[in-house]
Amino acid sequence: MVSTHEQSSRTPTLRQLAATGLLAALPLSWAAAWWHWGDLPVFFSSALAILPLAIWLSTATEELSLALGPSIGALLNALFGNATELIIALVALRAGLVDIVKASITGTVMANLLLALGLSMALGGLGRQEQRFQPVVARVNGSAMTLAVLAILIPSLALASGRDVAAGNLAFSRFVAWVLLAVYGLTLLFSLRTHRALYAVAEAEYGIAPDDEPVQAALPQHRPPLLPWLVVLLAATAGVAVESELFVGVVETVTEGFGLSALFTGVVLLPLLGGTAEYLTAVTMARKDKMDLAVAVALGSTLLVALLVVPVLVLVGPLLGHPLDLSFDVYELVAVATAVLVSNLVSLDGRSDWLEGVLLLAAYLILAAGFYFQGG
Repeated sequence: MVSTHEQSSRTPTLRQLAATGLLAALPLSWAAAWWHWGDLPVFFSSALAILPLAIWLSTATEELSLALGPSIGALLNALFGNATELIIALVALRAGLVDIVKASITGTVMANLLLALGLSMALGGLGRQEQRFQPVVARVNGSAMTLAVLAILIPSLALASGRDVAAGNLAFSRFVAWVLLAVYGLTLLFSLRTHRALYAVAEAEYGIAPDDEPVQAALPQHRPPLLPWLVVLLAATAGVAVESELFVGVVETVTEGFGLSALFTGVVLLPLLGGTAEYLTAVTMARKDKMDLAVAVALGSTLLVALLVVPVLVLVGPLLGHPLDLSFDVYELVAVATAVLVSNLVSLDGRSDWLEGVLLLAAYLILAAGFYFQGG
């Protein structure tokens, strides 16, 4: 229904109100950096500031997607859907924190497929026998994620063999990056053109009914205003960039002071910081029994990371002076493969319940603990 989204876009949600309140952390982080209060205040204040900025960035992207229509909206989501994670990763890569950036790739996949999806199924399933969603979303994303696992498997195995293959891995990684970008473009074509009808249920949840002419006629009258949300998008993006500079500048010193390794920082802390907005959206949709949207958010975000964010980091790395290849250690490779396999197993049937969510959360906790003890 159009009126549903009209009301939600004009009435501030609890998430937006909380994000507005947390914006007070922005001037606090600037003051901490300007007056040299120490690394710890800068670390916590900048991390706290990134959270509301990520929420407003995600909200602005959603509203602009509705204002501009599904086709342009999909392209906008392609550019800004995971902008927070990409900006933090680019800033960290420019600072030479290559190990943390590579670990954050593993952690983002884990967090989206196990933590976000697990929370959605667990909390959404409370008080319900089961929830249903379109399995096509899980099937398409699962196939693409399997491709991403294959893309990191070959260079990772070469690294594990002990041979000196650094130069070859860089060239191979650039080749794979272009292939993944092409696949991502084709997934957009699949979902927006050739097989758009398969996504009709998820579109209906947003109030978009492709075959309902009266609804389509009413949509232009109730679309969110373009200019204000464009300003919010640009301001939030700039804010994330500034706060990421502050955060990355002290992250190594602070985490080492807490006894945390670069591996654990990249796998657990950075994905939680950059993906909060997606996790809140997925859980909120699940509680409203809109599992199509919850699954689409969790899996779609993973798809963006695997097929867009990762190739961008690989291709831009040399320009920043710190090349990034796709060779991961065995534990990271196992973690990614496990996340993809387990999430596929619980989502391909188009049904979920709270126990399946608990199983996903348990898998995430075990893998995260493994990185902590391995790094320690």
